[in-house]
Amino acid sequence: MTGSTKMIENYLDELFPNPKCELNYTKDYELLLATMLSAQTTDKRVNSVTDILFKKYPSIKDLANANITDIQNIIRPIGTYHKKSQNLIEIAKRLDKDYNGKLPNNREYLESLPGVGRKTANVVLSNIFNVPCIAVDTHVSRVSKRLNLAKEKDEPLQIEKKLNKVFKKENLCKRHHQLVLFGRYHCLARNPKCENCKLKEICKYYKHLQK
Repeated sequence: MTGSTKMIENYLDELFPNPKCELNYTKDYELLLATMLSAQTTDKRVNSVTDILFKKYPSIKDLANANITDIQNIIRPIGTYHKKSQNLIEIAKRLDKDYNGKLPNNREYLESLPGVGRKTANVVLSNIFNVPCIAVDTHVSRVSKRLNLAKEKDEPLQIEKKLNKVFKKENLCKRHHQLVLFGRYHCLARNPKCENCKLKEICKYYKHLQK
């Protein structure tokens, strides 16, 4: 482990000693659906619609048999709601038919569901089944590149593989949440809070600002 990696880990532990997913869910499949819905929107906005959605449709069968127009009206605030409504109902039907509504610890199956890619699968596997993996979203990607954990041109899978090598396997779930929260509240895409950041001396973005 390099000195800069240790510095990053120490600061993340200081800022977020007990990080957790900010999507609200009470059932395993609800996290899968919420994560799918969170594409290109915020967790806060998703939570506002799933609060209504999961109360109105309390079981996977209810969602599988839901009227698509009703679903669209509920999730409209999160954008791309036509496609997401289709995906949501199709996922519910598949889970009900294939696993009687239970969420399987099966990456291949999860990634076969509509609207579910590697990032969403990683979120579910990490949070529900404690599989050591990092889901690379826009926050994780941005932070990794700024802190020289990945290269500017790296795709999400390349970043994920590099982070898997940088951090200890048993800490990957925690590091994922910490990197997301750090990007969401500190290392913002625009106007990041560099002045108070203890990592600015190893940050590519901050060094560029100083030129």
